[in-house]
Amino acid sequence: MSNTRDYVIVTDSGCDLTPQQREAMELAYVPLNAFMKDTPTQPCTLVGAEFYNALRNGHVVCTSAANLGAFRAVYTHILDEGKDILFLSFSSALSCMCATARLAAEELSAEYPDRKIITVDSLSASMGQALLLYFAVQKKREGATIEELETYLLENRLHLIHWFTVDDLMFLKRGGRLSSISAVAGTLLGIKPVLHVSNEGKLIAKAKVRGRKNALLALAKHFADEVYDPTQQVYISHGDDIEAARFVRDTLMKEYGATNVTIGDIGPVIGAHSGPGTIALFYMGKGREL
Repeated sequence: MSNTRDYVIVTDSGCDLTPQQREAMELAYVPLNAFMKDTPTQPCTLVGAEFYNALRNGHVVCTSAANLGAFRAVYTHILDEGKDILFLSFSSALSCMCATARLAAEELSAEYPDRKIITVDSLSASMGQALLLYFAVQKKREGATIEELETYLLENRLHLIHWFTVDDLMFLKRGGRLSSISAVAGTLLGIKPVLHVSNEGKLIAKAKVRGRKNALLALAKHFADEVYDPTQQVYISHGDDIEAARFVRDTLMKEYGATNVTIGDIGPVIGAHSGPGTIALFYMGKGREL
């Protein structure tokens, strides 16, 4: 392996990792902004059930990407320590975080010509982005150089599979995150959409399923059909519906051989657009566009 230089993996709050998880993975972090529509100057501090109850009660949460100054603040601290940076961003199809990161890298590369700043578009979201980070951290700890890690991520990001279902399509539609959502006929009673993330990192509706349980079982069936190795690390994230998340986990473990499943919360940045009751499943598989 080539001569290594110390580097830091940086990510953003699109990954839905907790502060404790980010610390354990030794990740630096640039947060996106989330705020209540009626109090735009104050950041949203609600999390978990309290956040989703606010959505259920009609509160509108808005989100925006971090600005250039936020990136500079995080990056300069790392660069001043003599370390390089690999930033793994929230999907560029869902946020301009990746574009802003590239601008920051361009500016700071001129100021720190001896340092490397690499930006990789995860083409992922929520704990799909987190799972890609999990594998990236593993590679780094095994001794991968920053260039080798960039190559690994570019070669494997489209094998990071996302399947999810939402309870209320209006959240995705209102946020403009799913332009084709009207095709799902989401207003029909009992019809639940099954969606995935495309090769372009966009949210795409793939099927209509009658009933919540059948939608959850559809996620598990995709896992069975597509997963490389059921014993790999698998992530599930949820929008204040831990019982549904556990149902999917138990189905994967009892029916399809999964052994290593982690459940996490969908945070305000993603949850503002996906809404309460969202359940998402993430794993490494054959490919997104099968």
